[in-house]
Amino acid sequence: MKEEDLLFTPISEKINIEQVREHSKLAPETLAKKQARDRELEAILKGEDDRLLLVIGPCSSDNEEAVLDYAHRLAKLQEEVKDKIFMVMRVYTAKPRTNGDGYKGLMHQPDTDAAPSLINGIKAVRNLHYRVITETGLTTADEMLYPDNLQYLSDIMSYIAVGARSVENQYHRLVASGCDVPVGMKNPTSGDLSVMLNSVHAAQHGHEFIYRSWEVKTEGNPLTHCILRGAVNKHDQCLPNYHYEDLIRLWDMYEKMDLKNPACVIDANHSNSNKQFKEQIRITKEVMHSRKLSPDLHKLVKGVMIESYIEEGNQKVGAGCYGKSITDKCLSWNTTEQLLRELAHAVAARRWK
Repeated sequence: MKEEDLLFTPISEKINIEQVREHSKLAPETLAKKQARDRELEAILKGEDDRLLLVIGPCSSDNEEAVLDYAHRLAKLQEEVKDKIFMVMRVYTAKPRTNGDGYKGLMHQPDTDAAPSLINGIKAVRNLHYRVITETGLTTADEMLYPDNLQYLSDIMSYIAVGARSVENQYHRLVASGCDVPVGMKNPTSGDLSVMLNSVHAAQHGHEFIYRSWEVKTEGNPLTHCILRGAVNKHDQCLPNYHYEDLIRLWDMYEKMDLKNPACVIDANHSNSNKQFKEQIRITKEVMHSRKLSPDLHKLVKGVMIESYIEEGNQKVGAGCYGKSITDKCLSWNTTEQLLRELAHAVAARRWK
């Protein structure tokens, strides 16, 4: 097959990676702070730090100013509870779509009122992560929807999630094995925990493969871990997997596998909440109670993932409500603030026990 036989039509010049990275490069002092926070996160996942990990923020980061407004609020709260909770802010900029339709994230469409522009989107994504880090001191998380795009963000992100639709993909697993930050593997939509654990196993080991036209070798990522997000059965019914019995089962499966740093983060939304976003409050509290009941689960469950923004709920693209999600429904800031203080109190109460 000749190159011209492929049904791909170039619509832009080839992207200059170094130029994009130079566009929003962390200053040495900011980079040092990021690296220090990355070491704290690593200690939590290794069980050397008993703080609760919280990966929290909007479902999708579509509006730069609203996201930064939220980030500044979160940074103040992080300072208040820093000895009990360690926060990594969700700055999710590429959204998987079940049937390919709908808003695909800042990466695709940096201006929701304009046509898609991935060149401008890549710059906007990097700039948003950059501004959150430099202006608030928080470090950021994003989803690895397109493994090849990791090159534009690898020096600036602190946490990567591989989604339920991507976790079975060989390429995602191999690229995760070369990441130098924690990678959370979600269970697939089927709920098969063995698929998720096999993905963790693959990413924790080294591989040789083709990446960006280069033959590369990786050493494996020991900070790869599980994210439980619930499942969907053949009748399109949501099946949660955050309950005590689910977590014990995962712990037992972990013990039978030769995996480093057993760790799990609970996604409190998606199929765990049946898309009922306010259920995130109850689910998070139940997870904390399970950690309290079982020393094994306290070791395993390192944190929770929460979708939260300034205004609660969601809206259609173009509706114009500041700080309100245009994808999945989110908790409001006021509710988030109250919940996080309660979580901090729960962490402290267990220490005093």
